[in-house]
Amino acid sequence: MAAHTRNPRQSAPQQPAPQVLEELATALVPALSPGAVVTDPDILAAHSTDEAPDCPGAGAIALVRAKSVEDVQATMRFAHAHHIPVVPQGARSGISGGANASPGSILLDVTAMNRILHVDAENFVVTVQPGIINQDLKDALAPQGLFYPPDPGSVKLSTIGGNIATNAGGLCCVRYGVTHDFVREIRVVLPDGTLTRLGRKTAKGVAGLDLCSLFVGSEGTLGVIVEATLKVIPLPSAPLTAVATFPNEVAAARTVSQFMAEGVVPSLMELMDATTIEMLNGFGDFGLDATVGAMLIMQSNGTDAPTDVQAFARVAEANSALDVAVSDDPRDSEDLIATRRMVQPSFETFARAHGGGQLLDDVCVPRSALPEFFERLDEIRAETGVIISVVAHAGDGNTHPAIFYDLHDPSSRDAATRAFGQIMELGLSLGGTITGEHGVGFLKKEWLPRELDEGARRLHRQVKDAIDERGIMNPGKMLGSL
Repeated sequence: MAAHTRNPRQSAPQQPAPQVLEELATALVPALSPGAVVTDPDILAAHSTDEAPDCPGAGAIALVRAKSVEDVQATMRFAHAHHIPVVPQGARSGISGGANASPGSILLDVTAMNRILHVDAENFVVTVQPGIINQDLKDALAPQGLFYPPDPGSVKLSTIGGNIATNAGGLCCVRYGVTHDFVREIRVVLPDGTLTRLGRKTAKGVAGLDLCSLFVGSEGTLGVIVEATLKVIPLPSAPLTAVATFPNEVAAARTVSQFMAEGVVPSLMELMDATTIEMLNGFGDFGLDATVGAMLIMQSNGTDAPTDVQAFARVAEANSALDVAVSDDPRDSEDLIATRRMVQPSFETFARAHGGGQLLDDVCVPRSALPEFFERLDEIRAETGVIISVVAHAGDGNTHPAIFYDLHDPSSRDAATRAFGQIMELGLSLGGTITGEHGVGFLKKEWLPRELDEGARRLHRQVKDAIDERGIMNPGKMLGSL
């Protein structure tokens, strides 16, 4: 990897001088909504991390609970003038450390900006503030016959602003796409406090560079999203659901690869391995078959849904499926998806009872590579000796191996860290990526240079330097190792 000397303006911001703390009280506080600034150490500590394990998150000097665009602008102007790092935050439901505090930083929380500003049903767009919860948006649109498809596992917790910042995916992406595919226009506050509008509300538009897309997935390193206009679609009909069980993960993966290669586009295709099923059964009464090696859940809500289900059953049976069941009862579908959404709580419960450590990976590979991915994952399990449970948005090739370890046992931690790295190496070797939807954050920042070639690394650095010349936007995270 070629050496690179950072722009001097991009050096890591230092702890602010005492006079800056005084100016924060005398200059910033009066410029913001009443009560927006919090400096209580306990509250700062509670807001200094997301859900990622073992990622640094300390040293914040203030929390700003922005209630308006003007609050965000005033905060950024102050931070820019004093070279203070700013960490934009939503619900802090991420698992990569992207929302963690940096030393000397202001935490900029936009969750109070949570309104739906306008629903344009005629043109199938909705304009929202960044703090609205994904599920709350879905619930508000449904009575109007509209649907916002991006559907991360944290749908009931995560904010639209956070989803845009990480380009979140989820269960429905196989048919509808990820967050990027639904962002038409955003309003962003730049590092110096400038408010700008990027993109457009129209279905088409090629005037200028696609700067809107540049900010989608930028993880708070370029600016603060304060408004978004999103594409929505007509509310889909209730899906047909098929469930197939298999003797092992590889058979399930082959089914996914072969089924999708036929050109079928289901609305959902999820995989759970035997360890996941065991953890779910230990967490609640879900009635899952504990003897199987893997399970696939497939849904289709298109006009070809009956044909899709038949094709799925045929391919599954050709790949040694132990059982295939089909249902058109919406309650069955809701129960299955509710069970799928309980995977992470079941993982957390298992981790607490077995040493407390959990690393959740999100390597994405081409669908055709899924069988080899699972074959080689067994080798990683054998070599490291750690428990690795896998749930996957299989229709996208997006896998979520969860690695469990004992926080208090150095050898267990080392084995987990080794397995985590080997899984990312495996994904890259199969033509994949180190993160399909969780983002780079702090957790994977050392791996980003391994995925990007020198030309791409240089472009990333130049873009960052051009937009954030003082290096104050979420420093030390996604772009920190380029």
